[in-house]
Amino acid sequence: MSNAGRRSLWQRLYHGETAFDFVGPIRRWLTISGLVIVVGLLSLATRGLNFGIDFRGGTAWEVPTSDPSVERARDALRPLGLDDAEIQVLGKNILRVQADAEGASPEQRKARQEEVARALAESEGVEPSLVSVNEVGPSWGNEITKKARNALAAFLVVITIYISFRFEPKMAVASLAALAHDILVTVGVYSLSGFEVTPSTVVAFLTILGYSLYDTIVVFDKVDENTKGLAASGRMTYTDVVNLSMNQVLMRSLNTSLVAILPIFSVLVVGSFILGATTLQDFGLALLVGLLTGAYSSLFIASPVLAILKEREPRYASIRQRLENRPGSGGPLTPAAAAAGGATVGGESRDQVPAAVGAAAGRSASSRPATNRGTPPRPRKKGRRR
Repeated sequence: MSNAGRRSLWQRLYHGETAFDFVGPIRRWLTISGLVIVVGLLSLATRGLNFGIDFRGGTAWEVPTSDPSVERARDALRPLGLDDAEIQVLGKNILRVQADAEGASPEQRKARQEEVARALAESEGVEPSLVSVNEVGPSWGNEITKKARNALAAFLVVITIYISFRFEPKMAVASLAALAHDILVTVGVYSLSGFEVTPSTVVAFLTILGYSLYDTIVVFDKVDENTKGLAASGRMTYTDVVNLSMNQVLMRSLNTSLVAILPIFSVLVVGSFILGATTLQDFGLALLVGLLTGAYSSLFIASPVLAILKEREPRYASIRQRLENRPGSGGPLTPAAAAAGGATVGGESRDQVPAAVGAAAGRSASSRPATNRGTPPRPRKKGRRR
């Protein structure tokens, strides 16, 4: 067994010795994503989203107390006809109640709000003046929704134009497919979990779209670089170029995703569930789900979709047909082999792979055999001619 075979997955990632096939199991990736999206859409159709008070409108009462109790507050609100009020404990000493203070006129709504505030203050043993009341109209939520929708539409248009001019339109299509995947998965998770959708959720939602696109652009930049060197030679199929590019940036993608996920996970778990800062749940959950789905979609959705679209072009279809008719295909090319300028690709030996392989991997490649690299030529000794 070779040294590469004995190394762990992490060591092979570090040394560039992975040769994962990301494009081949595309049906598996689409099946997994499809199941998650279908479950989320079913939940969205039956349960919907738990919109916060900023979207649906209503009144929020916050009671500072040393011993908050949801059951005690609900018992106090039951005689007032607010059995369906949403009651939460924020941190360790704040009780928040959200409900619709109905009233035919502003004066009646204000009287209703004061009545609820007195009932909550009495149940928690505090002065009514300490109960804060915040009323939000439904037009506020509609305005937020409209602005978020416009921002998302402008974001998608600008990104499509940028990727089309910077790379090519088919890369823009693959990027939009990954973004649609991230949007549907995140919305489905929020519907299934029942977490409240607040303006902070919208901000986090737009943030994760940018991160997901960043990871996809990193991959596509490497694909574009390798395409100019490798696919242009006609020695590799476009699928092989995509797989090689994915393995080259895999360690970078994992590192950036891990560095981004760890602080968000700390905010969600430590800050929200342990320290009791429940206001961080909306923002933290959206970021955590978005970062995970963004890293997944850039690897298993965007790049395989791009490979499928490009393989339908006559040029790459003819390259694939020509290479498949050659015997002795050596399997996927690893980043380390590409950097060394040698591998068995499309039935050709290691020494037949062009020097562009090494150049595309970020290193200069020599025309000498791989076994002689690193050994400088011996200088000739000068002597007298006899």
